[in-house]
Parts: sequence; C-alpha cells; structure tokens
Amino acid sequence: MTFVYRRTYRGPLRAAVLDWAGTVVDYGCMAPAATFIEAFAGYGVTVTAAQARAPMGMAKRDHIAAIAAMPAVAAAWRAVHGRPVGEADIDVLYDRFLPLQVAMVEKHSELIPGALEAVRVMRARGLKIGSTTGYPRVVMDVVVRAAAARGYAPDAIVCAEDTPKGRPGPFPALKALIDMAVSPVEAVVKIGDTVVDVEEGLNGGMWSVAITVTGNEVGCSLADWQALPEAERSRLRAEAADKLGRAGAHYVIDSLADVGPALDDIEARLARGERP
Repeated sequence: MTFVYRRTYRGPLRAAVLDWAGTVVDYGCMAPAATFIEAFAGYGVTVTAAQARAPMGMAKRDHIAAIAAMPAVAAAWRAVHGRPVGEADIDVLYDRFLPLQVAMVEKHSELIPGALEAVRVMRARGLKIGSTTGYPRVVMDVVVRAAAARGYAPDAIVCAEDTPKGRPGPFPALKALIDMAVSPVEAVVKIGDTVVDVEEGLNGGMWSVAITVTGNEVGCSLADWQALPEAERSRLRAEAADKLGRAGAHYVIDSLADVGPALDDIEARLARGERP
C-alpha cells in the first residue's frame, strides 16, 4: 500500500490584502466610474454608468480597452469617428483619463465608515495589511497621501504597473505577499468589491471576501445609499451578493467593517485543515 504525504497549514491568518476604492476609500467606488464616462465623452462617445463599472478593478488602461470593446460603445465610436477603436485610441483615452482621475480621486478620498477600525482590529489579530489597486502610481500617490492623513497606511501597496499583468490574475496580490514576506497563501485573505478582486484572490490560492454595499456592484455614494428605501437597498445588496458569490467569493459582506465574523470562520476552517 502506498501513501502520499500531504502538508496542511493549520495556523492563523497572517495577512489581508485589501482593495482601495469601494473597499477602504471612496464609498460606492465613485471616482473611477465618473472619470471613464468623462474620458469617453471628451471624444464624443457616451458611456453609461453600468458600462463604466462593468470591468471595474482592472488596470485602468485595460479597463478602458474593455469598455471600448463593448459592442454598443464600439458602434458609437465607429459612428462618431468613422473607424473602429484602435490601440492608439486606447492610448489617447488613457492619457485623457489620467489627469481627470487624479482630480477626481481628491474629491473622493474619504475613508469608508468603519474601514479604519476594521484594519486596526485585523492588525490586533496579528495580520499584516497589503493592498492592490487598478490605479497607476500617479493616481495612487494622491490616494495614499489622503489615506495616510486619515490614519490608513498599509504595509504594501501594489499599483497597476507594478506587475506584468493585473487582475484578474493573482500577480498583484502575490507581489504584496512578497513585499510583506508573508506565506503560505492559504493564510491570506483577499478583500475587495469587484469580480476581478474575487478572482485575483482565488487565482492566488487565497481566501476571498467580497464587499457589496460600499463597493462598485451597488455603486451608490453614502448619501445616496442612506436615502434609498429599505426595499431598494435589499434589492441592490442581493443583486451584488449574487454576482460576487457566483464569481466564487468565499464570503460576501456589506462593508469592511463587517469582516470580523468571516475572519473568525476562516481561522476555524484553517484549524480543521481546510484550504481556500
């Protein structure tokens, strides 16, 4: 009879890798959505909020390319410009996007209620805090400075250009672990508010926690969310949870402030020898 050795990690969580917009800052992920719409409008093409939000979480040039490839947007571009969107057009749109995005993130730099407290609790549990984003460094310089002034400073910050490929690949999250000298991957939880956040964690062998209410899939500012009737809140929350759950998230929560029970459950599962 032949037996094969299988090594199993049964220790605690060692790190959390957090997204930024919609997870820690910018309730509703408002800054990038508005900027994509404005960038395309500058070239005579109307992009809806739903179209702008659909690829959210990707590196921003890739995000622009994904919007431009949508049949309705591609048709509108051809109607206005008399030709299909090309790589040079994507570059032009991206160049227009960057200064608009820098200005926009300054307007949406507030920390999401409860996020800083949740980070402090995670640190008290012994977790290192990494972060990944689809924003390029020039945009993140503004976001990081504003967040630090409000008390949030993660141990690692991985921007869109820091890895050969971005989300939904695992490379940004894995680089954050390298920068923090954290292993194994099953001792890490990836937390974000988009489908590509979920996939980034899963592709890297990590636990995945998805956020609904404060994030891109609901897409409401704090004031707009608070003004909604409870029935509408329930509908939006359920639709977001269904989408993120179908993407493979191990846990779906309203906001980072609600992450504690998920972390408790993950550590109990690790102690039983379970893996993501």
